[in-house]
Amino acid sequence: MTTKEDQLKQLRDRMEQDMSLPLRAEATQLVFGEGNPDATIYFLGEAPGQSEDKQGRPFVGRAGKLLNTLLEHIGMQRADVYISNIVRFRPPNNRPPTSAEIAAFLPYVNEEIAIIQPLLIVTLGRFSLAKFLPTDKITQVHGTLHTVNWQGRPIHVFPLYHPAASLRSPEMRSTLEEDFNKIPSVLERLQS
Repeated sequence: MTTKEDQLKQLRDRMEQDMSLPLRAEATQLVFGEGNPDATIYFLGEAPGQSEDKQGRPFVGRAGKLLNTLLEHIGMQRADVYISNIVRFRPPNNRPPTSAEIAAFLPYVNEEIAIIQPLLIVTLGRFSLAKFLPTDKITQVHGTLHTVNWQGRPIHVFPLYHPAASLRSPEMRSTLEEDFNKIPSVLERLQS
């Protein structure tokens, strides 16, 4: 039987060989998701930044350090969750990904989610929010649980501000911390 690790490795290999994927030319390397393949929580960010592009790992720069701290505050570690991005190559100068770039990566993101089968998807920022709640604004829905129909089954989405945005704004950071602290009770509710 193929394990989730095997399936993720095959997915990563296919992405590395897919020359049709945008942003590859300027990026150093593919930044694939990482973490526990059996995680109950799947964090979905936007795109790799400079540190991620160098190391080939998601959320390892300043925003990643904040994410690690937030996880510790709720009694978790990176190894407990799965962390990924909508786009897997760094956009030039950290510009936001375009809708065409996002669309190119979506089949892979969908497959990754299907492999992991998380109980809760935590979207970090507006780009990953738009994947599941395309008409909602992050300012209105952050910190609230949503159940959406995804590929014919209900999934639970918990939108948060992106850690990078909260590094620039103390108000946003305190909101992110408050919202993040709700995760254990949200999980408890979903598991009961």
